[in-house]
Amino acid sequence: MSAAIETRSLRKVYPAPPAKRGRGGPAPSKTPSPVVALDALDLTVDEGELFGMLGPNGAGKTTTIGILTTRVRVSGGEAIVAGANVVSEAAVVRRRIGVVPQRPNPDRGLSVVENLIFHASYFGVARAEATKRANELLERLGIADKRDGKVDALSGGQQQRLMIARALTHDPRIIFLDEPTVGLDPQARLGLWETLRELHAQGRTIVMSTHYMEEADQLCDRLAIIDQGKLLALDTPSRLKAQAPGDTLVEVTFDADVAPVVDAARALDGVSNAEGRGVLLRVFSRRGGQIIPALIDAGEARGLTVRDIHLSRPSLETLFISLTGRKLA
Repeated sequence: MSAAIETRSLRKVYPAPPAKRGRGGPAPSKTPSPVVALDALDLTVDEGELFGMLGPNGAGKTTTIGILTTRVRVSGGEAIVAGANVVSEAAVVRRRIGVVPQRPNPDRGLSVVENLIFHASYFGVARAEATKRANELLERLGIADKRDGKVDALSGGQQQRLMIARALTHDPRIIFLDEPTVGLDPQARLGLWETLRELHAQGRTIVMSTHYMEEADQLCDRLAIIDQGKLLALDTPSRLKAQAPGDTLVEVTFDADVAPVVDAARALDGVSNAEGRGVLLRVFSRRGGQIIPALIDAGEARGLTVRDIHLSRPSLETLFISLTGRKLA
């Protein structure tokens, strides 16, 4: 299977933010450092694949999509998209891709169908052909009845479907979606999932970023887990979940710092790992909830009182926690 996208040692460094001065005070003692948004990212996305990038806000997902869609210039490394270099052949890349932004940005002075026709004209599609494609896309995406209405009359989910239609008007080889379901209600989110599944079934290559675990799990052929600009894991959702340590993540919240309890928790039978973050104790246990009484006893023996207990079965989130020490959201 040929590659739709390849990145090699992709790197993006943003300039250091300006130093802040207090009113009338001296300059700060530390000079702000440049921000490394991506650090040697290597990815390959196959033709026809629905590929996801999973990570929290600020992980580097949007920067990655920005580079692959030519909106953000690289600081190092190389990216090839649809057979063209994103730096030296940026115009070629733009003709071969469609982009659905994180937040809908249609021209609100135009009708729904006019948004599609004018977008297609940017890529040299003749008006008659653009009108035909627009009508077909609106029908396929279930908003044909809104054809001649204004964009502001569309719901959030309908606007996002309009953005997908707009991205498809010039028949691109690859579609990029940056956090496509942020802000949508559950019904609209499920509707958008179905739209993406249909596009995938047609053989489209789709790249999407998300911080919703269920979304990544349900939709994607493969997932790249990214945090702080680094690739932490890459595989199918089922194989990634199989890498999650232990059978159960047990989170116990105490009323004070859990540092004195961590070593005792690690020593318990059936515990594969334990870590403390403030008042939260996280334990990966092969014994599941059976370990809870021992954790409570370990805390009480050190003067701590339990405030809350939460159990999670192996999931993408438990894998993310094991890799980073913090939750995805």
